Amino acid sequence: MGMSRKWASRMTLPRLTLTLLGGVCVGAPAHSADTTADARADGNAPTKLQPFQAGYLWYWHGAPIAYSQVNLQHQADDRWLYSSTTRPRGIGRLYPMRPDLQSLMRITPDQVLPQHFKVTGSGRGHDSDVTFNWQTSRATGLYEGVPIDEPITPGTQDDLSVQIAMLTKLLAGEMPDRLMEIDKDGVREYDYVREGEEQLSTALGPVEAVIYASHHPGSPRTTRFWCAPSLGYIPLQVQQWIERHGQSAVEWTMKIRSLSHAP
Repeated sequence: MGMSRKWASRMTLPRLTLTLLGGVCVGAPAHSADTTADARADGNAPTKLQPFQAGYLWYWHGAPIAYSQVNLQHQADDRWLYSSTTRPRGIGRLYPMRPDLQSLMRITPDQVLPQHFKVTGSGRGHDSDVTFNWQTSRATGLYEGVPIDEPITPGTQDDLSVQIAMLTKLLAGEMPDRLMEIDKDGVREYDYVREGEEQLSTALGPVEAVIYASHHPGSPRTTRFWCAPSLGYIPLQVQQWIERHGQSAVEWTMKIRSLSHAP
């Protein structure tokens, strides 16, 4: 999942490859689809955030480009670590980047507070190492190769914690109508709307999903998420749509291949 709305607003094939090769999610799935399909067979949908591992296959204009894996781990007290690794497939092998991402965050009953965001292996122009100091309300460090020292307010997220902020709101029965994400040029806002429901055919079997759309005002691109309430709202599919000359078309698609929840 793992997909940041920020890069969704300015995606090209090289940048998509860079993002996929570390922006969300790797290698082989930890569990087979047959095993994970029954993870919530009892019908008891989770009501709070749980550790999980998910694998996704990415497509660019229908061609496989990368395989990704995300891993959410609960550490001590209210601290959680969310990490992603991605490796290329198909035409994605044309690009040399192999970045890994991780976000350390505090998750309280009221909010998600990123503490440290790090990207390695993406090259000098794209690596990041950002510290969020909530006592001084500033984010400092390096973001995509650019030094930053920016003011932050509660609700500001990094490229990974924004995904968990979305999940926690949905699990709490709230609609994430707007989320903020840090950038090297400041903080960008993304609007969210619910667009409907659909039973999606997946590697886990048929799953009921709710469709949410995310959009940065002024961008021609919209990102849609098919989230499964029965699986804790973890996205089953994500698509980026672009509008040109009054017509919309899919640029890329991410489809879930495996999912496991920690006991």
